[in-house]
Amino acid sequence: MKIIVLASQKGGAGKTTLCGHLGVEAVTAGHKVALIDTDPQGSLAAWWNERVTGEPVFITSSIGTLANDIEIVRNAGFDFLLIDTPPAVTETIKTVVELADLVVIPTRPSPHDLRAVGKTVDIVNDCNKRMVFVINGAANRAKISTDAAIALSQHGAVCPTVIYQRTDFASSMIDGRTAQEVDAASKSAIEVKELWKYVDTHARKGKVRL
Repeated sequence: MKIIVLASQKGGAGKTTLCGHLGVEAVTAGHKVALIDTDPQGSLAAWWNERVTGEPVFITSSIGTLANDIEIVRNAGFDFLLIDTPPAVTETIKTVVELADLVVIPTRPSPHDLRAVGKTVDIVNDCNKRMVFVINGAANRAKISTDAAIALSQHGAVCPTVIYQRTDFASSMIDGRTAQEVDAASKSAIEVKELWKYVDTHARKGKVRL
């Protein structure tokens, strides 16, 4: 089982939305997938509670029981576990990152977000984990998205698929769905599919060597 952690100490980066979308895409790709929400706000849990289907499976956990709960999920034969994290709670994020096979860091292409990403990178590097960046919520044809990709590439791998700002990402989450479940042929669905392929490939590469 591969553990994928969505992490960013900057609020509003889109962790929860991407976590739900990637989880659904992994299920669509034929995998057995579980989700855990470690954010006290419980946004991922609230989204899942609105879903009609039971997949991906949601696992109720807490920081104190997380390691044990992960072993239960692993022993149940799941292929992937995606974990959403809270913003700005350093110790909580570090505890979760330490258990990851891959850390996905969503970053909006703005100067403020790019300045804030360093703290998350430091945590991931301290834990010696593999990470990839995802440019999320980009505006069409905005040069800053290219500039952001160049800046982020100094720290690690950047997904070549940019996730653009579209209302279907947020609106679909209201009733427990994802953009690709609303319209599998939409641009958003295509982006999520490509993003999942990229994340899947990097998650299978294993841990970073010292």
